[in-house]
Amino acid sequence: MISRLHYFERVTSTMDVIHQLASEGAPAGTAVIAGEQLEGRGSRGRTWHSPLGGLWLSVVFQPPAVEGIEVISLRAGLAVAEAIQARVPKPLQLKWPNDLMLEDRKVGGVLCEARWQGEALGWVAVGIGMNVRNRIPDELGAVAISLSDLTPDITVEMIAAPVLAALRGLDFRSGRLSRDELSQFSRRDWLQGRTIREPVVGEVTGVGEDGALLVRTASGSNLSLRSGTVELAAVSQSR
Repeated sequence: MISRLHYFERVTSTMDVIHQLASEGAPAGTAVIAGEQLEGRGSRGRTWHSPLGGLWLSVVFQPPAVEGIEVISLRAGLAVAEAIQARVPKPLQLKWPNDLMLEDRKVGGVLCEARWQGEALGWVAVGIGMNVRNRIPDELGAVAISLSDLTPDITVEMIAAPVLAALRGLDFRSGRLSRDELSQFSRRDWLQGRTIREPVVGEVTGVGEDGALLVRTASGSNLSLRSGTVELAAVSQSR
Protein backbone atom coordinates (compact mmCIF):
# COMPACT_ATOMS: atom_id res chain seq x y z
CA MET A 1 0.00 0.00 0.00
CA ILE A 2 1.39 3.40 -1.00
CA SER A 3 1.40 6.33 1.42
CA ARG A 4 -0.61 9.25 0.12
CA LEU A 5 -0.63 13.02 0.42
CA HIS A 6 -4.02 14.68 0.78
CA TYR A 7 -4.41 18.42 0.23
CA PHE A 8 -7.34 20.53 1.41
CA GLU A 9 -7.86 24.25 0.98
CA ARG A 10 -9.51 24.53 4.38
CA VAL A 11 -10.08 22.13 7.29
CA THR A 12 -10.89 22.38 10.97
CA SER A 13 -7.54 20.76 11.76
CA THR A 14 -5.18 18.53 9.79
CA MET A 15 -4.92 16.40 12.93
CA ASP A 16 -8.66 15.71 12.85
CA VAL A 17 -8.40 14.65 9.20
CA ILE A 18 -5.34 12.42 9.65
CA HIS A 19 -6.95 10.63 12.62
CA GLN A 20 -10.03 9.96 10.53
CA LEU A 21 -7.92 8.61 7.65
CA ALA A 22 -5.93 6.41 10.06
CA SER A 23 -9.14 4.99 11.53
CA GLU A 24 -10.15 4.04 7.98
CA GLY A 25 -6.91 2.14 7.42
CA ALA A 26 -4.57 4.73 5.93
CA PRO A 27 -0.99 3.39 5.97
CA ALA A 28 1.92 4.89 7.88
CA GLY A 29 3.32 7.91 6.07
CA THR A 30 -0.05 9.17 4.88
CA ALA A 31 -0.08 12.95 5.16
CA VAL A 32 -2.54 15.83 5.14
CA ILE A 33 -1.68 19.42 4.18
CA ALA A 34 -4.16 22.28 4.43
CA GLY A 35 -4.00 25.81 3.12
CA GLU A 36 -5.82 27.00 6.21
CA GLN A 37 -6.96 25.55 9.52
CA LEU A 38 -10.07 26.93 11.17
CA GLU A 39 -9.48 25.20 14.50
CA GLY A 40 -5.77 24.44 14.51
CA ARG A 41 -4.50 23.29 17.86
CA GLY A 42 -1.23 23.19 19.71
CA SER A 43 -0.10 21.43 22.85
CA ARG A 44 -2.27 21.42 25.99
CA GLY A 45 -5.34 22.46 24.07
CA ARG A 46 -4.00 25.80 22.89
CA THR A 47 -5.32 27.19 19.62
CA TRP A 48 -2.90 27.76 16.74
CA HIS A 49 -3.54 30.67 14.40
CA SER A 50 -3.45 28.93 11.02
CA PRO A 51 -4.19 31.32 8.11
CA LEU A 52 -3.21 31.05 4.47
CA GLY A 53 0.54 31.22 3.94
CA GLY A 54 1.63 28.76 6.61
CA LEU A 55 2.54 25.07 6.46
CA TRP A 56 -0.12 23.04 8.24
CA LEU A 57 0.82 19.38 7.96
CA SER A 58 0.00 16.12 9.73
CA VAL A 59 1.45 12.64 9.17
CA VAL A 60 0.38 9.29 10.60
CA PHE A 61 2.83 6.70 11.93
CA GLN A 62 2.57 3.20 13.33
CA PRO A 63 5.50 2.80 15.75
CA PRO A 64 6.39 -0.81 16.54
CA ALA A 65 6.10 -0.15 20.29
CA VAL A 66 4.94 2.49 22.74
CA GLU A 67 8.42 3.11 24.12
CA GLY A 68 9.33 5.67 21.47
CA ILE A 69 6.33 7.94 21.94
CA GLU A 70 7.99 10.16 24.55
CA VAL A 71 10.72 11.32 22.17
CA ILE A 72 8.69 11.62 18.95
CA SER A 73 8.14 15.39 19.25
CA LEU A 74 11.88 15.96 19.76
CA ARG A 75 12.78 13.77 16.79
CA ALA A 76 10.18 15.50 14.63
CA GLY A 77 11.42 18.95 15.63
CA LEU A 78 14.99 17.98 14.78
CA ALA A 79 13.92 16.58 11.43
CA VAL A 80 12.02 19.73 10.48
CA ALA A 81 14.86 22.04 11.54
CA GLU A 82 17.43 20.05 9.60
CA ALA A 83 15.17 19.89 6.53
CA ILE A 84 14.74 23.65 6.12
CA GLN A 85 17.82 25.14 7.78
CA ALA A 86 19.56 25.72 4.43
CA ARG A 87 16.75 28.09 3.43
CA VAL A 88 16.93 30.18 6.62
CA PRO A 89 19.84 32.59 7.29
CA LYS A 90 19.65 32.23 11.08
CA PRO A 91 19.78 29.09 13.23
CA LEU A 92 16.52 27.29 13.83
CA GLN A 93 16.40 26.29 17.49
CA LEU A 94 14.25 23.92 19.50
CA LYS A 95 12.47 24.77 22.71
CA TRP A 96 11.61 21.67 24.70
CA PRO A 97 9.34 19.90 24.20
CA ASN A 98 7.74 20.98 20.92
CA ASP A 99 8.51 24.53 19.71
CA LEU A 100 10.69 25.68 16.83
CA MET A 101 12.34 29.03 17.50
CA LEU A 102 13.86 31.64 15.20
CA GLU A 103 15.41 34.86 16.48
CA ASP A 104 14.05 34.06 19.96
CA ARG A 105 10.47 33.88 18.67
CA LYS A 106 8.25 30.92 17.89
CA VAL A 107 8.17 30.02 14.20
CA GLY A 108 6.63 26.58 14.45
CA GLY A 109 5.44 23.78 16.66
CA VAL A 110 5.08 20.02 16.82
CA LEU A 111 2.01 18.22 18.13
CA CYS A 112 1.94 14.45 18.74
CA GLU A 113 -1.25 12.53 19.48
CA ALA A 114 -1.55 8.78 20.00
CA ARG A 115 -4.67 6.71 19.45
CA TRP A 116 -5.23 3.33 21.02
CA GLN A 117 -7.18 0.30 19.86
CA GLY A 118 -8.02 -1.47 23.06
CA GLU A 119 -4.76 -1.87 24.94
CA ALA A 120 -2.64 -1.73 21.78
CA LEU A 121 -1.19 1.38 20.19
CA GLY A 122 -3.13 2.04 16.99
CA TRP A 123 -1.19 4.96 15.52
CA VAL A 124 0.55 8.22 16.28
CA ALA A 125 -0.23 11.44 14.42
CA VAL A 126 2.46 14.11 14.18
CA GLY A 127 1.35 17.61 13.31
CA ILE A 128 3.62 20.43 12.16
CA GLY A 129 2.55 24.06 12.16
CA MET A 130 5.04 26.45 10.55
CA ASN A 131 4.70 30.18 9.97
CA VAL A 132 6.02 30.65 6.43
CA ARG A 133 4.45 33.64 4.67
CA ASN A 134 1.44 34.20 6.90
CA ARG A 135 1.21 37.54 8.67
CA ILE A 136 1.73 37.41 12.42
CA PRO A 137 -1.03 39.19 14.37
CA ASP A 138 0.17 42.43 15.97
CA GLU A 139 -0.49 41.13 19.47
CA LEU A 140 1.85 38.18 18.84
CA GLY A 141 4.65 40.11 17.13
CA ALA A 142 6.92 39.96 20.18
CA VAL A 143 6.71 36.18 20.54
CA ALA A 144 6.08 34.82 17.02
CA ILE A 145 7.77 35.14 13.64
CA SER A 146 7.37 33.87 10.06
CA LEU A 147 10.16 32.44 7.93
CA SER A 148 9.50 35.16 5.34
CA ASP A 149 10.53 37.81 7.88
CA LEU A 150 14.10 36.62 7.30
CA THR A 151 13.72 34.98 3.88
CA PRO A 152 11.28 37.15 1.89
CA ASP A 153 11.08 34.85 -1.14
CA ILE A 154 10.38 31.63 0.76
CA THR A 155 7.12 29.79 0.04
CA VAL A 156 5.19 26.90 1.53
CA GLU A 157 5.91 24.88 -1.61
CA MET A 158 9.67 25.25 -1.06
CA ILE A 159 9.62 23.62 2.35
CA ALA A 160 6.63 21.25 2.25
CA ALA A 161 8.37 18.48 0.31
CA PRO A 162 11.62 18.41 2.35
CA VAL A 163 9.72 18.61 5.64
CA LEU A 164 7.42 15.75 4.65
CA ALA A 165 10.33 13.65 3.43
CA ALA A 166 12.21 14.24 6.69
CA LEU A 167 9.20 13.25 8.77
CA ARG A 168 8.49 10.13 6.73
CA GLY A 169 12.11 9.12 7.28
CA LEU A 170 11.89 9.17 11.07
CA ASP A 171 12.96 6.00 12.87
CA PHE A 172 10.82 5.11 15.88
CA ARG A 173 12.41 1.78 16.73
CA SER A 174 14.27 3.17 19.74
CA GLY A 175 12.52 4.78 22.67
CA ARG A 176 15.64 6.72 23.58
CA LEU A 177 17.55 9.45 21.81
CA SER A 178 20.87 8.33 20.36
CA ARG A 179 24.16 10.04 21.09
CA ASP A 180 23.99 11.66 17.66
CA GLU A 181 20.44 12.89 18.25
CA LEU A 182 21.42 14.34 21.62
CA SER A 183 24.35 16.13 19.98
CA GLN A 184 22.07 17.53 17.28
CA PHE A 185 19.55 18.69 19.84
CA SER A 186 22.24 20.31 21.98
CA ARG A 187 23.36 22.43 19.02
CA ARG A 188 19.80 23.70 18.59
CA ASP A 189 18.72 23.74 22.25
CA TRP A 190 17.10 27.13 22.89
CA LEU A 191 16.71 26.51 26.63
CA GLN A 192 20.14 25.13 27.49
CA GLY A 193 21.95 27.46 29.90
CA ARG A 194 18.86 29.54 30.61
CA THR A 195 17.20 29.92 33.99
CA ILE A 196 13.55 28.99 34.16
CA ARG A 197 10.87 29.68 36.76
CA GLU A 198 8.27 27.13 35.63
CA PRO A 199 7.59 24.28 36.08
CA VAL A 200 10.51 24.50 38.54
CA VAL A 201 13.16 27.10 39.26
CA GLY A 202 16.60 26.21 37.96
CA GLU A 203 19.06 26.23 35.07
CA VAL A 204 18.41 24.03 32.06
CA THR A 205 21.39 21.76 31.41
CA GLY A 206 20.04 19.84 28.41
CA VAL A 207 17.83 16.94 27.45
CA GLY A 208 18.16 13.31 28.53
CA GLU A 209 18.11 10.15 26.43
CA ASP A 210 14.48 9.63 27.42
CA GLY A 211 13.54 13.11 26.18
CA ALA A 212 13.23 14.63 29.65
CA LEU A 213 14.30 18.23 30.28
CA LEU A 214 17.29 18.33 32.62
CA VAL A 215 17.31 21.13 35.20
CA ARG A 216 19.79 21.98 37.98
CA THR A 217 18.21 23.78 40.92
CA ALA A 218 19.87 26.41 43.11
CA SER A 219 20.46 23.73 45.76
CA GLY A 220 22.41 21.65 43.27
CA SER A 221 19.75 19.01 42.70
CA ASN A 222 19.39 17.62 39.18
CA LEU A 223 15.80 17.13 38.04
CA SER A 224 14.31 15.39 35.00
CA LEU A 225 11.06 16.95 33.81
CA ARG A 226 8.75 14.99 31.54
CA SER A 227 5.92 17.49 31.26
CA GLY A 228 5.00 21.07 32.01
CA THR A 229 4.98 24.52 30.45
CA VAL A 230 8.42 26.14 30.50
CA GLU A 231 8.69 29.82 31.41
CA LEU A 232 11.96 31.73 31.55
CA ALA A 233 12.91 33.44 34.81
CA ALA A 234 13.31 36.67 32.83
CA VAL A 235 11.72 37.21 29.44
CA SER A 236 14.57 39.46 28.35
CA GLN A 237 17.20 36.88 29.24
CA SER A 238 19.31 35.78 26.27
CA ARG A 239 22.65 34.17 25.61
